[in-house]
Amino acid sequence: MVDYSRYKNIKVERQGRILRLTINRPHALNAVDEALHTELACIFYDVALDREADIVILSGEGRAFCAGGDITWMQDAIDKPEMFEVTGIEGKRIVYSLLDLEKPVICRLNGDAIGLGATIALFCDVIIAGESARIGDPHVRVGLVAGDGGAVIWPQLIGYARAKEYLMTGDLILAAEAARIGLINHAVPDAELDARVDAFAEKLLRGAGKAIRWSKMSVNIGLKQLAHSIMDASIGWETVANLTTDHAEGVASFREKRRPVFGKTTYGTES
Repeated sequence: MVDYSRYKNIKVERQGRILRLTINRPHALNAVDEALHTELACIFYDVALDREADIVILSGEGRAFCAGGDITWMQDAIDKPEMFEVTGIEGKRIVYSLLDLEKPVICRLNGDAIGLGATIALFCDVIIAGESARIGDPHVRVGLVAGDGGAVIWPQLIGYARAKEYLMTGDLILAAEAARIGLINHAVPDAELDARVDAFAEKLLRGAGKAIRWSKMSVNIGLKQLAHSIMDASIGWETVANLTTDHAEGVASFREKRRPVFGKTTYGTES
């Protein structure tokens, strides 16, 4: 049995052959800081080795699924840009580990999934959301590129036109609308979320496990090829964006609770 005791920001619980993973920073709406990012880059590799689990349910503790990057962590990366090298490596590991994991991963979207939180949710195999949840990738609102997976998965789910609209504006989408356009699988009343997620997990458990796993992996071949062809470049662009004055302004305005004033860009040069 895999030892999960080293994980301090992800709660791991067993329910028979179902493994429940809960992002566990509720005081920060499960926003991702340096420690949690490292754990997310490792957890799904450990789950792959767990012979006692067949199905994974991924959720967030409290009233959010994951509110994206922790703003203090973002400021640290501005002050020490060399940190972003590790962040980029870990970001790729998060996406690749989800795509490589043979066991079905059900996202229990219990609240807002923002930025990296949205990426993690969308790389799960089936996403069931409570109707009050919202999902969106507002990297651009803090002057960053949606490089940690959003540029890969959003166009595959809702097409390029819609994906570019949402990635360029950072607008959030209510669960019902996200289900309607095919970004997630289902939006259900909040009170019914647990029952729906548990019923789907039990349905998979009753199925032919190997056939289900290998069907998932067959579908993921194209996604894996796409991710490997895009992630180096998209994380590279995000790393460059981390050095811009627009990103510094985006983080400062968030911390000061004001509207950002971004610079004018002409011919690829900030001014």
